[in-house]
Amino acid sequence: MPDLMEIVEFLDNLGDTMVQRVPEQGSCELKFGSQLIVRESQKAVFFRDGKSLDVFDAGRHVLKTQNVPILTKMITGLGYGKDSPFKSEVYFLNMKLFRNLKWGTKEPIIFRDSELKMIRLRGYGAFSIQIKEPTLFLNKVVGTQGIFKDIDIVDYLRSIIVQKLHISLGQILKTVFDLPQNFDNLSSLIKNNINLDFEGLGLELHDFLINSISVPPEVQKMIDTRSGMTAVGNMDEFMKFQVGQSIEKAAENPSGNAGEGMGLGAGIGMGFMMPQMISQTMQNSSNQPLKQEDSFEKIKKLKELLDMSAISTDEFNEAKKRILNTL
Repeated sequence: MPDLMEIVEFLDNLGDTMVQRVPEQGSCELKFGSQLIVRESQKAVFFRDGKSLDVFDAGRHVLKTQNVPILTKMITGLGYGKDSPFKSEVYFLNMKLFRNLKWGTKEPIIFRDSELKMIRLRGYGAFSIQIKEPTLFLNKVVGTQGIFKDIDIVDYLRSIIVQKLHISLGQILKTVFDLPQNFDNLSSLIKNNINLDFEGLGLELHDFLINSISVPPEVQKMIDTRSGMTAVGNMDEFMKFQVGQSIEKAAENPSGNAGEGMGLGAGIGMGFMMPQMISQTMQNSSNQPLKQEDSFEKIKKLKELLDMSAISTDEFNEAKKRILNTL
């Protein structure tokens, strides 16, 4: 037999419960004159025979004829007296702000960057929600669960956020180099895009924050290389400096061992040739398309410079990439 309850209330000690049914399983027997206590941060939805009859705001509610007219009509219509017990359930909804919920991309997002071509992005941040429409949220999301916590819906909300992140990135960004100055705009756009989905669930999105959008390590290395090239300024002067450094190391190793450095005579000769070669390669790769044979020949020459330790591996890879991009 269900318990006869004269006081119906719910206290959330942990603060993570969005909806709690009383009783959590089955139904309870109430009678007219029983008290329903609803806290300031709560709303209570009264159910009878599987139907929601009324939503109660904060306060102490005494179940009497004048307070619950819908329920009174139903009970008296079934032939019960005004003090007779009846079976029902009460759902308490926590109307507080559920803050600092985390979102993130489980899989990287493929982004077409105007400068770096196709790259992969990851993002993460936080958001806060609040129940806006108790009956809608209860019927559409919670159903008949006895207890519903914030963790039960977070994964679903994350999937909505990541989907809108895909769309918003393409709408507002052309390259990741513009990302720092567009964080606020991107956050606002994503928030607007997901508001409608959240409202359809009876929820209100209070804030949406992007903590970070990052690129893979190899892309980060490309960005660092580009920043370094920008900081160098005059590439021709920089290459001459690099050659001078190589010649100095070669002079310390007059044996001419290719594994340790090139001989002094070869180093001086290459010192005059290399800046012009690199500069010409950079200019050709950026200003006009190269024939396939010319491109392979220049890569071959760059490889010879690399084997003689005249240029570094990073410099070789950067020059090779620029040549191949023109094919």
